[in-house]
Amino acid sequence: MFSRSKSDASATSGTSTPVDAAAEIEQTGDVAAGKGRPTPRRKQSQAANKRPLVPDDRRAAAKAAREQQRQARDRQYRAMQTGDERHMPVRDKGPVKRFTRDFVDARWNLGEFFLPIALVFIVVTMFTAQMAELAFLSVILLYGIVLLTIVDTFLMWRSLRKQLRAKFGDVPKGTVMYAVMRAMQLRRARMPKPMHKKHGVYPQ
Repeated sequence: MFSRSKSDASATSGTSTPVDAAAEIEQTGDVAAGKGRPTPRRKQSQAANKRPLVPDDRRAAAKAAREQQRQARDRQYRAMQTGDERHMPVRDKGPVKRFTRDFVDARWNLGEFFLPIALVFIVVTMFTAQMAELAFLSVILLYGIVLLTIVDTFLMWRSLRKQLRAKFGDVPKGTVMYAVMRAMQLRRARMPKPMHKKHGVYPQ
């Protein structure tokens, strides 16, 4: 009287409870919702979020970075050769720097010959070390050339500054050193390269 029949037991076992249905959905995933895969556990999600933001192959990444740097240097070198300011260094960009370069390149500067003259005097001094009078004369001549170079550079800058103020209204900071350093270099060694092969072509 108090025991269930076999039919009742089979009916009870064939009926799923809400807890069993939720467990089955969690295990198999809600396909109807469009997941198509099991829901990841919390530990798996945290581990995925902690994945480092660096490429797996560091050697390949370093090689790619070096290749990009090489291409950037090549573009910069070509720009210094052709005068393309898009890829020039920041220190050489702008109309003021371009005007300064053209002005210095158009002028015969004593500073561009200073280094070769100094090397010649060093060699002469080595051979005249035993002759005090000639050695002293060489030193005096070298100091005289240094003084003339300073005067010539000052005159160059004064004329350039006057034209920069007339054309641009102001002389940016650093323009003095930019002009002096270029005037002290050999014309063929200047970078960016002069836009004219000969002296005398002043900027308008």
